[in-house]
Amino acid sequence: MRASSLPFRRLAASALAVLAASSAGSAFAQQPMAPSSAPACPATPAALPPAFAAWSNATTLESATDRPGLAMTKIAPGEAEALTLHPMAEVHYALPPQKPAAPGTFGGMVALHVTTAGTYRVALSSAAWVDLVSAGAALPTTAHGHGPDCSGIRKIIDFALQPGDHVVQIVGNATSTITVLVVPQG
Repeated sequence: MRASSLPFRRLAASALAVLAASSAGSAFAQQPMAPSSAPACPATPAALPPAFAAWSNATTLESATDRPGLAMTKIAPGEAEALTLHPMAEVHYALPPQKPAAPGTFGGMVALHVTTAGTYRVALSSAAWVDLVSAGAALPTTAHGHGPDCSGIRKIIDFALQPGDHVVQIVGNATSTITVLVVPQG
C-alpha cells in the first residue's frame, strides 16, 4: 500500500463510521419541530364584529367569467357570498388584473352596486388579489389588513366608493371557491 493513500483511507473509514452511527441510533436523527406559534383555532369560529355578522351565512354564487356574465352575479353590501371561481385562462376581466396570477389558480368577477358614498371593506376567506373596478379604472386601496384570528376572514381591503356600479375582480386564488363580504366601514 502506498503511503499517500493511507490518509484517504482513514478519512473514508471515518466517514463510513459517522454514517453508520447516524443511521443506527437517534443521536443524529432530526429532532421534531417545535409547535407553531400561531394559536390553534377552536372548532367554532371566533365571534365577528357586528359589521361582519353575515360572514357565517354566505350563500353560493357562481362568479362571472366576462362582462355579460356580471348581470347574473350581483352582490350587495352586507351579504356574504361563497363564490365559485374559474380557472384563470377562462376569465376575461373587465380590466386586466393589476397583479398577474400564478399558473393553476382561479378567478372571477362579481358586480357590486352601492347607493351611498364611503369607504367599503372587502373581506375574503383567502389571500387572493382583488381589483375593484369603477368607470373602467382600478380603484386604489385605502387600507388593507387581516381579519380577526380564527374567524375565517383572511384578508380585508378598503376602497373609497361613490354611488353606482362597480366590479370586484378576484385574481389568483389557490382554490376554486372563496367567500366574499363587502360592508360599509362603520
